[in-house]
Amino acid sequence: MKTILSYILSSVFYLFYGFLLLFFHSLQWLGFNIFNYKGHKIAVDLMNCTLTSLLYILDTRIQFTSNYKIPENAPLIIVSNHQSMHDICPLSCYFKKHHPKFISKIELGKGIPAVSYNLTHGGSVLIDRKDSRQSLTAIKKFGKYIEDNKYAAVIFPEGTRSKDGKPKRFSENGLKMLTKFTPSAYVVPVTINNCWKINKKGMFPLGLGAKITFEIHEAIKADSMKFEDLFEKVETTIKNAIT
Repeated sequence: MKTILSYILSSVFYLFYGFLLLFFHSLQWLGFNIFNYKGHKIAVDLMNCTLTSLLYILDTRIQFTSNYKIPENAPLIIVSNHQSMHDICPLSCYFKKHHPKFISKIELGKGIPAVSYNLTHGGSVLIDRKDSRQSLTAIKKFGKYIEDNKYAAVIFPEGTRSKDGKPKRFSENGLKMLTKFTPSAYVVPVTINNCWKINKKGMFPLGLGAKITFEIHEAIKADSMKFEDLFEKVETTIKNAIT
């Protein structure tokens, strides 16, 4: 019975998901071309929070927990494990007042309604993982952009999603470059649990009843310690909270 229900609810979810991507693509275009960055951001924030709410069709429960205050009026580098494409919208919605921008692979810059438009017009950076020179130049420019505007950069150091919830090896290169070019930033480690269960059978049908948690850990001043110590502390903090 649950399997049948998952097919039905997954179909309903994708029907609304596809419609909303098309709708928010148009809304982003209008916002960007009429009101520039401010109008575009309003559309993006509404999109991320709406797509987050859409997960409740799958009987998903989402909880954010934090015992620490997130620094204000300072650039942030949000570092998180990555379990599903569905953990991006909740993160973006939660941190919306900090203007979250993403480091994404260049392939996502075209072909996906709303998503590609946001990545190419909203201040995120697209890197070619096969071209180290392009990646370095792009992240350097991105880091200065985050520094100057006091925005938040979001990076997934695993590089790809964990399909079973078990964390992959963290790569230090992206975070190292970001801390170098965003010297006044605070690094905010985030641990995501159970989001992988939405896609445990692949893209269809989707998993039902996932209880997803986002744990926001204490922010660390990027220049308060050597990078090697910072990287180890961030990776340990995130992975120790994965259940």
